[in-house]
Amino acid sequence: MVSKKPGKQRLRLYTLPLHRRHVLLSATLSPELRKKYGRRSLPVRKGDRVRIMRGDFKKLEGEVLKVDRKEVAVMVEGATVRKADGTEVPRKIHPSNLMIVKLAQDKKREKGLSRSGSQKASTKR
Repeated sequence: MVSKKPGKQRLRLYTLPLHRRHVLLSATLSPELRKKYGRRSLPVRKGDRVRIMRGDFKKLEGEVLKVDRKEVAVMVEGATVRKADGTEVPRKIHPSNLMIVKLAQDKKREKGLSRSGSQKASTKR
């Protein structure tokens, strides 16, 4: 049984192994992709095209440059901040504030999507 205590819930998130944090890095899919794959969200990957939905960079669309599993954050092309010395650094954005617009496909991801998405898409109307 899982604890109801908020402190223990947070502790579980903070101490979660990196290979299990993959699920925390999910972002919603655009309406077109939802229809196509029959899923509401997918884990973000490097190379995906995303739209930022919340925050200072709202409505910005760009490619995912890096996915940081340790900090549960994503760096998006174009979302940068200027440091005091003048250098530009990418801003870390939580995946819950993103919407995936275009997927970076490879054989493994395609296989997973066809397996899970087709069943759900066929049962939904």
